[in-house]
Amino acid sequence: MKVTAVFDIGKTNKKFVLFDQQLNELHKEYITIPEIQDEDGDPCDDLEAIVSWMHAQLDPVLAAEHYDLQSINYSTYGASLVHLDESGRPVSCLYNYLKPYPPELLDQFYSDYGPKAQLAAATASPQMAMLNSGMQLYWLKHRKPEVFKKIHRSLHFPQYLSYVFSGQQFSEYTSIGCHTNLWDFAQNDYHQWVKAEGLDQLMAPIAEHQWVSAHLGGKEVQVGVGIHDSSAALLPYLKMSEEPFVLLSTGTWSIAMNPFSEEQLTEQHLASDCLNFLRTDGAPVRVSRLFLGSEYSHQVQVLADHYGVSEDRHKQVTFEPSLIKEMPRRFRMEILDRGTIPNPEQTDLTGIATYEAAYHQLMVELVEVQVAQLQLALEGAAIAKIYIDGGFADNQVFVQLLQNAFPHLEIRTISAPLGSSLGAALEVADEALNSDFYSQYFLNESH
Repeated sequence: MKVTAVFDIGKTNKKFVLFDQQLNELHKEYITIPEIQDEDGDPCDDLEAIVSWMHAQLDPVLAAEHYDLQSINYSTYGASLVHLDESGRPVSCLYNYLKPYPPELLDQFYSDYGPKAQLAAATASPQMAMLNSGMQLYWLKHRKPEVFKKIHRSLHFPQYLSYVFSGQQFSEYTSIGCHTNLWDFAQNDYHQWVKAEGLDQLMAPIAEHQWVSAHLGGKEVQVGVGIHDSSAALLPYLKMSEEPFVLLSTGTWSIAMNPFSEEQLTEQHLASDCLNFLRTDGAPVRVSRLFLGSEYSHQVQVLADHYGVSEDRHKQVTFEPSLIKEMPRRFRMEILDRGTIPNPEQTDLTGIATYEAAYHQLMVELVEVQVAQLQLALEGAAIAKIYIDGGFADNQVFVQLLQNAFPHLEIRTISAPLGSSLGAALEVADEALNSDFYSQYFLNESH
């Protein structure tokens, strides 16, 4: 049987998925690999353990007589670089994008290459220190010169995993364009600060194709060059939808992606956590982000404690229009940024008699913030649909309130549990897929 393999590497879970030719899922494995510490004592992913686990998953597939591996691809989180010496070996650990950044080094950087807001607008990157992977290279050059001088090539994480199996080194648009601070969107080239620091010389050539041919286990295999996970999650929708849409991908983060916007970002957009990614073809994707899932998890725990119910009670709540009341905001948001929307000094549930009523009020307030963030993503294109996938696609209250806020748009909830894995597989799929495939994976419901 001809198969495609995908490694989908998240911060928490690492996943291996095997698909048949029509991209039906045949097999999947999950693992959580404990973090280690870098030389400064900060947590980081264990790169060696990840690669060892990947070999342990793929080797039996290559050896199995009933499988004929045709292609393989890689989807990973962004904001991470692997630095290689001339022999192609890592010269450092996989530094965590949450690692603290020296404030005085940031001051030096903006003194040389600012103003900060102007740089953010040019690179479509909110300035987030280590979360801008280009700033990791700048940090290495100026704070760890003994490591930096060993670097022959810096690869984005998905492209490093591809290199491990193909032996070929590339950069790729979806990784370059993911709030890295590296790419000048107007010039369609590395930003001038990158060239001034000589960092562009460390970047691999940009891949012209989405896969290369390599020999694995004695057979020729199409090895994908890898893709950033958010961009991978968008790919099935681009292939499926015939009209402009926004994808709202929900989970810990709620990420709205508009691959049709043609407007330039403003400094205000960037200050509101609205940025651009790049598609695999180098075209921009308007993205707005909200830490919705983390705030939701915190608040439903607050409700469970206040009303003395189980932690899972929220999963049983269905939309009840009579519980939507006009009242002042009651919840203090502790994690997400409400932006210009006032945030109460403290949560006050006085007078709200039931858990269900309080839950509806919570969702009204969360959706209010989500709508404001979605408006940023909707700009610059005549959008007809919003697709919702991830955890909140099953939340009836969330979806209905969102539909109430956008009565002129068609909102569809999507059952597509593979997300970025499926997108990565589509990038290296050899055959055109018919409409039955999309019906199978995207069993959607209009609201």
